[in-house]
Amino acid sequence: MPALRPPTTLARAFARRQLISRHVVRDVKPLVRSCSCSAPQQLQHSVKLQSQSISQNAQLNPTTSDPPTPPTDHRTLAQTHDLFITSPYSPGSPLLLPNGAYVFQKLQSFLRAQYPQFGYQEVITPTIYKKSLWEKSGHWENYAEDMFSVQGRGAGGQRENTEAGQDEEFGLKPMNCPGHCLLFANEIRSYRDLPVRLADFSALHRNEISGALSGLTRVRRFHQDDAHIFCRPDQILSEIGQTLRFVGMVYDTFGLGPYKLLLSTRPADHFIGTIEEWDKAEQQLTAALDNSGREWAVNEGDGAFYGPKIDIILKDSHGKEHQTATIQLDFQLPQRFDLQYQASPEELQTEPQFSGGLDASNRRPVIVHRAIYGSLERFMALLIEHYAGKYPFWLSPRPAIILSLNQEPNILKHVAHLQSVLSGLQSPRTSANAQPPNNDQMSKPIPQPLSTVHLPIDADTSARPLGKKIAEAQKKKYNHIIIVGSSEVQSQALKLEVVHQPNVEAAEQTLSEVLQRRIEEGEKKRGKLAVTINVQEARAYFETLVNKYL
Repeated sequence: MPALRPPTTLARAFARRQLISRHVVRDVKPLVRSCSCSAPQQLQHSVKLQSQSISQNAQLNPTTSDPPTPPTDHRTLAQTHDLFITSPYSPGSPLLLPNGAYVFQKLQSFLRAQYPQFGYQEVITPTIYKKSLWEKSGHWENYAEDMFSVQGRGAGGQRENTEAGQDEEFGLKPMNCPGHCLLFANEIRSYRDLPVRLADFSALHRNEISGALSGLTRVRRFHQDDAHIFCRPDQILSEIGQTLRFVGMVYDTFGLGPYKLLLSTRPADHFIGTIEEWDKAEQQLTAALDNSGREWAVNEGDGAFYGPKIDIILKDSHGKEHQTATIQLDFQLPQRFDLQYQASPEELQTEPQFSGGLDASNRRPVIVHRAIYGSLERFMALLIEHYAGKYPFWLSPRPAIILSLNQEPNILKHVAHLQSVLSGLQSPRTSANAQPPNNDQMSKPIPQPLSTVHLPIDADTSARPLGKKIAEAQKKKYNHIIIVGSSEVQSQALKLEVVHQPNVEAAEQTLSEVLQRRIEEGEKKRGKLAVTINVQEARAYFETLVNKYL
C-alpha cells in the first residue's frame, strides 16, 4: 500500500498539481457535470495534455489523436450485425437482439470472472425506492430533474386503511449507491471487515433530454458495472490504486485506449458537504493519481455532487470523447446514512471523533464509487466501432458458421453433429454415428455444467451455391468458416478457415498448440489459415481461444 502522506504535504502537492495543470491544460471549458458513478453523458470538450511536465518514466495515456478509419457509426454496424434496435415506444432504451445480448452478457461474465481476485461480492438491489430515500441521499435535491418519478397505488392522495408512507412518491433509481448503503448498514461492521466491496449490474434510469439521445452512447435505461467500496480512511489510496490497475487490465484485454485520466473537482454549486471535506477528498485522489505514474489533468468543477472523481476518457471512431470508467471518493453518503464501523485501537488513539451522534468507539467509513466499463451500453458502442464487426473470438456473436456443400442426408447429419459439439451441447467424444436418444432419454434432460463454454455456432444448409454462402458469411464477419462435404463426412473431419479473427498470429499459435504441430505454409493463404482437423481438435481450439480471451 502506498504511504499516506501527511495532510499538509498532500495539501501542498494538490496546490502544486493545480498550478501545474493550469499550465498543461489548454482550452478547457466546463464539461457537462456528471452526478453518479458513471453518468452516461458525452464529454463536449477535449482536455489537451502536454507531456513536458510529466516524468519521463511516467506511462502516458492521452486518447488517440488519430481516430480509427473509416469512422463507422456503431448504429450502422448494429444493423449489419443484428445487435440492437430502438423504438419510439421507449426512447433511449435500446432493445438488444440475440447477438447484442450475447456481447452484453459476455461483458458481464468477463467482469464477474475477475471479481474474486479483486475481492468483490455481487448484490442485486431494487429498481425503485421511495422519495424519502432519495431525500436522505441528497439526490432529490440535487438530481431530481434527471430522475423518473413513479406513482404507485394511492399516490394521488391518502386512502383509508393504508400503511404509513404507502402513498409516498417513488423514484426509479439513477444509481445504486443508496441501496448499497442500506446493505452496508444492515449489520454491525468491525474495522477488520473493511474494505467491503459490493458490485451490482442492476438497470438504471435517467431522464435524459430527448434531443441528446444517441444509440448506445446516450440512453435513458442502461446498466453499469457498478461497485461501491466501503473502506477505512487509511485504505483509500490502496483501494484507488487497485482500481486503477483493474481498469488497466480490462482495457488492455479489449485492446482499448490509450485513455485519458481527469480529476474532476468540486462543482461551483449543487454539492453536499463542507469545502474542507471536499479538499481532503481531492487531496486523496491527487495522491492516488500521482502514485499511478500516469498522465492526468484537473477538470475543474465537474465532480459529482457528493464528491470528486477520476474519469477515464476514450474517443469513439469519430474522435468524440466519452467518459467510461470512473472512480469517485465520497465522505458525504456515510454521514447521511449514519454508516459506521467499530474503530481499530490505532484509530481510537490517533484519530479524533468528527461526527456528532457517533459512538466514541466507532468511525465513519469512506465510500469509493467505481465503475470499470461505466455504462455497459456505452462501452458496447465503443467496442462495436473499435472492432468494426471483427470481434475477438471470445466476445464474437458470430464465432463460426458451418456451410454444407450440398443437401445430401449424410452431409446434413454431419453438419448437425459438428454444430452440436462445437457449440458445447454435446461432448466431442460422442461419435457422429451414435444412436439418437430414445423418448425416455429425451424426456429427462441432463443439466449442463456451469463451466461449459457455450458458443453460438451457426449453420447454413440451404440449397444455394457454396460461393454465395461463403460470400454472405464473409460479409457477416464470422471468425471462422467451416465447410462440410462428402470427403469431410467420410473422414469425420472438418475444413476450418480462419477469416475474421483479429489476431491471426495468436490463432495460428493456438492451433499449433492444439494440433501439436507447426502450421504448414500450404495452410496459409493470403493471410488466412485453412486446416483440416477433427471435431475434438476444433472444439479444443475454440475453448482455448475463449479461455485466453483471443
